[in-house]
Amino acid sequence: MNAIFRSLGIFNYRLWFFGALVSNIGTWMQRTAQDWIVLTKLTDHDAAAVGITMALQFGPQLLLMPVSGLIADRVNRRKLLMATQISMGILGAGLGIIVLMNVATLWEVYAFAFALGVVAAIDAPVRQTFVSELVAEKSISNAVALNSASFNGARLIGPAVAGVLIASIGSGWVFIINAGTFAATMAALILIRPAELNLAAKVARKRGQIRAGWKYVGSRPDIVVVLIMVFLVGTFGFNFPIFTSTMAVQFHQGADGFGVLSSIMAIGSVLGALLAARREKPRIFVVTFAAAAFGFTCLVSALMPTYWSFAVSLIVVGLSSLTMVTSANAYVQTTTTPAMRGRVMALYMAIFAGGTPLGAPIVGWVANIAGPRWALGVASASGFAAAAAALIWIIVARHLRVHRDSDARFGLSVSYDHKVPRRSRRAVRDDLATQEIAIQRG
Repeated sequence: MNAIFRSLGIFNYRLWFFGALVSNIGTWMQRTAQDWIVLTKLTDHDAAAVGITMALQFGPQLLLMPVSGLIADRVNRRKLLMATQISMGILGAGLGIIVLMNVATLWEVYAFAFALGVVAAIDAPVRQTFVSELVAEKSISNAVALNSASFNGARLIGPAVAGVLIASIGSGWVFIINAGTFAATMAALILIRPAELNLAAKVARKRGQIRAGWKYVGSRPDIVVVLIMVFLVGTFGFNFPIFTSTMAVQFHQGADGFGVLSSIMAIGSVLGALLAARREKPRIFVVTFAAAAFGFTCLVSALMPTYWSFAVSLIVVGLSSLTMVTSANAYVQTTTTPAMRGRVMALYMAIFAGGTPLGAPIVGWVANIAGPRWALGVASASGFAAAAAALIWIIVARHLRVHRDSDARFGLSVSYDHKVPRRSRRAVRDDLATQEIAIQRG
């Protein structure tokens, strides 16, 4: 257990972890309430409208990615996080007020979702890379995984609490409560000890820095493959509000039943994040296996006949999905040179969340036309496609061959192509390890 929670032994990280946990609970409460009022109050169970809301909230990350990544590499991340947290709290309060006044319209919810997306586009790469300032380089992978555990641990609590509050006091108060939870992250940021931060040298202003970030990623085929996988699954697979809300309606459940589904899926998500926290180094093979598992578990979930069997299946969906995304996030962060980390993580977040404007409306449309089970089928296909993309790269880039071997387990073995020159074969085999060592030595 000490290996899993080792980053919590650091004062600054511990402070940030618990402050973010409180704020994340509020964020999940707001997401649940927002999706529910769009689906049941402002439309007549229109899943496409939920998809549009998600697209507006995550779309700005794609549009602002070049700027937000460079900002993360240039500015004081702690101070910028203070500004983004205050802004998101104000937006949450504003949405709560118009809902409480019973004057909210679908277009106004769209506008608030877009405004929140703009702030989140600046916040995301800064929040991701701020972890590297809170812990030592060797603990970044563990801290990233614990961050995911915090975010998804909040999903255990937030949606369920939101469902109860929506049914008892209304959605408006859920938004107001979320606004108040940002005080926890503000307190953590104020109390953090600046002298103990592992500050990297800030990137000086000069021309071509955004282009340099793109060139760096282009020179790293391993990162490109991870980004392709993240795009496929993030665009067509990680549309859980659509899946859970429409399946809840199909099983004749109310807001509380919808909230319970999100919380149950978070059980598996937390387990996936904690398992990732045990690993010393993230591996592409783990990301690939988890993508395939996500495809399979979504397929199984789509076939579940009852509300509770569907709910239980969401545990393994959450486990596989968070294993994939946490391992991918940690791999990109730990193998990227610190001077480029903000720009690379901005690209990562843009691809992961920025694909939602494309995928969410499509998945919502599929749910409307063919039903939510077919929408889950789209998610399943995205997982299998991501795993296939990684396997193709592994086979081609590493010159691997699978052949029959009676002495090997299952009668098959894997070897390198002996036609490849010795030096190239060794370089391919050790490619990822060599890159990581070079990066660490600067």
